[in-house]
Amino acid sequence: MTGGQNRWRIYSAFLCILELPAVMETLDDVGDDVIGPRGLIEKQELVRIIIQCLYALGYSKSAACLESESGITCKSPEFELLESLILDGNWGDCIECLHKINDLDDETRASVSFLVLEQCLWECLDCENISLALDMMRKQFSSLKIGAEIVHRLSYELLSLKGLRLGCIDNDSVQDLRKKLLSNLEKVLPPPITLPERRLEHLVEMAISAWVDGCVYHTSSDSVSLYRDHHCDRDQFPTETTQILTNHQHEVWSVQFSNNGEYLASSSRDCKAIIWKVQDDNSVTLRFVLRSHEKPVSFVAWSPDNTMLLTCGNREVLKLWDAETGICRHTFGGDGFVVSCCAWFPDSKRLVCGSSDPKKGIYLWDCEGNEIKAWKGMRMPKVLDIAVTPDGEDLISIFSDKEIRILNLATNAERVISEQHSITSLSVSGDSKYLVVNLNSQEIHLWDVSTKWIKPCKYNGHMQQKYVIRSCFGGLNSMFIASGSEDSKVYIWNRRSSDPLEILSGHLKNVNSVSWNPRRPQMLASASDDNTIRIWGPCRSNRAECDNFTE
Repeated sequence: MTGGQNRWRIYSAFLCILELPAVMETLDDVGDDVIGPRGLIEKQELVRIIIQCLYALGYSKSAACLESESGITCKSPEFELLESLILDGNWGDCIECLHKINDLDDETRASVSFLVLEQCLWECLDCENISLALDMMRKQFSSLKIGAEIVHRLSYELLSLKGLRLGCIDNDSVQDLRKKLLSNLEKVLPPPITLPERRLEHLVEMAISAWVDGCVYHTSSDSVSLYRDHHCDRDQFPTETTQILTNHQHEVWSVQFSNNGEYLASSSRDCKAIIWKVQDDNSVTLRFVLRSHEKPVSFVAWSPDNTMLLTCGNREVLKLWDAETGICRHTFGGDGFVVSCCAWFPDSKRLVCGSSDPKKGIYLWDCEGNEIKAWKGMRMPKVLDIAVTPDGEDLISIFSDKEIRILNLATNAERVISEQHSITSLSVSGDSKYLVVNLNSQEIHLWDVSTKWIKPCKYNGHMQQKYVIRSCFGGLNSMFIASGSEDSKVYIWNRRSSDPLEILSGHLKNVNSVSWNPRRPQMLASASDDNTIRIWGPCRSNRAECDNFTE
C-alpha cells in the first residue's frame, strides 16, 4: 500500500467517525464552504480539527500532507505569527501583534499579554538587564489593568531574585520556556485563533454520550462502537420472569444481591433468611436457610466484601452470618436495644444500626460486637432506615418519618432534607452521589447526597400508601430505579424520566423489595407478600411459560 493510499484511509476513517458521507464527495471541491447531508458543517473547520487530531495521534506526515493538499493549516495565521515572534524573542512586536487581534476581549488580551511580558521579564533578568525589567514593570504591566496584588506578587518573586541564578540559563532552556509559553497561550487564546485541545476526540465523545443518554434501555458496559449508531434493545432488559423461588412459607419482605452479583439473600415473615447462589446461566439455587430469629426477618444486608450477611429481625435483634458456612457469628442488640435498620461501612469491618426507640439512637459496632461509637440521647429521634455511602464519607439516616439527615463522618457536618410525606425506605447509588426514598404519597424522590439540589427528581406511577416498600438503583451507572408496589407489580424508571419505563406483572400480592444484580445488569429480583421471589431477565422467545420455571 502506498503512502498516499494510507493517508487517504486515515482521512476516510475520521470522516466516517463523524458520519459525514457527503464529505467524501466534496472534500476535493474547494469551492464548497459547507459539507454534510444537512449542510451544517464548515468544511474549513472540519479539515482543521482533523489535522489537529492527526498531529495528536502522531501522524505528522499525514497531517502535513493534508495541510498541503487542502491549503488549510492547523494553526491560524495569527498564532503562527505569534509563535514566530515568541521563538525569536521579539517581544515588542509580539505585544503589538496581540493588540491587533480583533477577536480578543479586553480580559483575554490582558491575560495573554501578561504571560508574554512575564517571560520577557524573566529573560531580561537572566541577562542582568535590571533597568529594562524595572521599566517594563512600571509601564507595560501597569497598562494591562490587572489586579495590583498580581503585579506586587510578580515584583516580589522576580526582583527579590531568591533562588535565581542570573546568566545561567542556556539557550536550549530559553527555547523550552518559550515553547511552554506557547503551550499556555494555546489554552488561553479563544477559537478560531487556537483550537481547544483534542477537539475531534471531544466531539466524538459528545456524540457517544448523546447516544448513551438517548438510549433509555442502556445497560451494556461494552464500549460503544463508532461504526454504527448506538441503540440498546428492550429484549436485553429484565422484563420477563425467568424463575420463581418458593422456599419461603410466608411473605417475603427483603431481597438483596451481593456486591459481586454471585449471591442473593432474602428474608421473610416466616422468621427465616435464605442465601441463594447465582449460577453462571443466571439461574438461582438454594445455598443456606438461616434459622435463628424468633421473629420475622425484615431486612438483609451484604457486606461489601461479600463474605458476611446481616439479618435484621422485626423489632428484634441483628444477626451476623458467615456467607461461606451459613453459621451465625454474632448477635447484636438485645437488652432493650431493638434494631430497626442496619448498614455496612465499605471496609466490611464496621456496621451501623438504628433503633426505632428514640432513647437508643444509632450504634456503630465492629464485627465482634464491640461498640465503637453511639449517637443517642433524649433529643435523638427514632431511626427508620439507615445507609452508609459506598465511599464511606456519609452516614444517611431517616429520622422521625420525614427527615433525611446526612452526616459527614470526617467533619461531623450535618445536612438535613425535609420531606412533606412519610418516608418508608432509603437506598444509595453505587457512586455515592444520589439517594432515593420511597414515600407513602405514592412517589419516589431522588436527591443528590451533596444536597445542592433545591428540589428532588420525582417518579410516580406505582402504588404505596400503607406498607414499607424498598426501591433500588440498578443498571449501568445506576441509571435505573426499580421499586415494588402495592398493586403487585414491579416498576422501573430511567432516571431521566418520571414516568415508568417498564411495569412488570407476575406477583399476586404486594411487592415489598427489589434488587438489581450489580454485576449482571440484565438480572433483577423481587420479593412479594405472595411468598415468592421472582427473578427477572431479558425476553427469550424460545423459553417456555411459567410451567418450566425453576423453583
